[in-house]
Amino acid sequence: MRGLVLDAKWDPKPDYTVSNWEKETGKAITGNSIWRHPSLEVREWPDPSPGPQDVLIEVQACGVCGSDMHFYETDEDDYILYPGLTKFPTILGHEFSGRIVEVGKDVKTRKVGDMVTAEEMIWCGRCIPCRNGYPNHCTNLEELGFTIPGAFANYIAVDEKFCWPIEAIAEHFGSEEKAYEVAAITEPTCVSYNAMFERAGGFRPGHYVSIFGTGSIGLAAVGLARAAGAGTIVAFELSPERRELAKKVGADYVYDPREVKPHEVLLEHSKGAGFDFHVEAAGAPQLTVPEMEQALAINAKVVQIGRAAQRVPLYLENFQVRRSQLFGSQGHSGHETFPNVIRLVAAGRLDLSKIVTARYPLDKTVEAIARSTARNDGKIIVKPNA
Repeated sequence: MRGLVLDAKWDPKPDYTVSNWEKETGKAITGNSIWRHPSLEVREWPDPSPGPQDVLIEVQACGVCGSDMHFYETDEDDYILYPGLTKFPTILGHEFSGRIVEVGKDVKTRKVGDMVTAEEMIWCGRCIPCRNGYPNHCTNLEELGFTIPGAFANYIAVDEKFCWPIEAIAEHFGSEEKAYEVAAITEPTCVSYNAMFERAGGFRPGHYVSIFGTGSIGLAAVGLARAAGAGTIVAFELSPERRELAKKVGADYVYDPREVKPHEVLLEHSKGAGFDFHVEAAGAPQLTVPEMEQALAINAKVVQIGRAAQRVPLYLENFQVRRSQLFGSQGHSGHETFPNVIRLVAAGRLDLSKIVTARYPLDKTVEAIARSTARNDGKIIVKPNA
């Protein structure tokens, strides 16, 4: 089969201490401190062979993620920008959907012909974090498209336990093709859902919600906030195209943060009371969180989703006197997140089909990722078997 393969040189930065675990596994915990001179190419790759509990999925749609951009983009020394767990070479792509074409001999819950999406985080279920109910923090974590082959490819093999059926989405839209596209957005939507409702505990219907950054994670957060009954949703985004998309999925007001002082806008919309729930999806917390801090309602929550290797200046006195909390969030697994997102979409309460702005064939995947670096699109979809 063919797939988008990323290769890079293992070349730790001089000030980075490589752990024994990294040396033994060949995985980088902090990718942008180790992987240098990345190259991306659609080329031949061995066909995946499903194990006893695996299903083989013919990929119908795979979304371009911000992490894919951070593999394509590099710093001044040509290190990848992505800061997380990685091992190369591998096939990229982790936001996907497709049809099962083969099942392993011990598969019980899925069958050939099923339409599915799948989790990206391949948790073991046996380590202490997994056994304690924290699969997003699995000690033995593998990640599709980061450490093991992903879905910018014709086929992918995944353990059945990570797969979720999407036939209900197809029934809602009345189109399998559209269902596959929308279902490919399930993974980033689940990242937002996990952050907002599992980690931060959600908000009361009627609460005021701010969202900084409206890439696919932020756009999903806007849609989820609307579905959950937010009283007012204010978003901040640099890209005019994404600002329009934010309005389409439910934002009441959208601003360019370079043209306003965000905290002043939030205080104005709340008549000085501040906003109850703040979402950082821009990956620029050193700029966004201080603005949120100045617009905290009493008992406000701030949830960090965007990834950024930056320290943030905070005046914790503000969090104390405003009885506010800051939550960190990683991942999308567990806590009914995937089935709940699928239910919201199938019920018509969450429609992110509007954020799909471009479609590419597999052989043009590098072009799709290059286009995404302009940060104007909502979700770019690659169709490996179109």
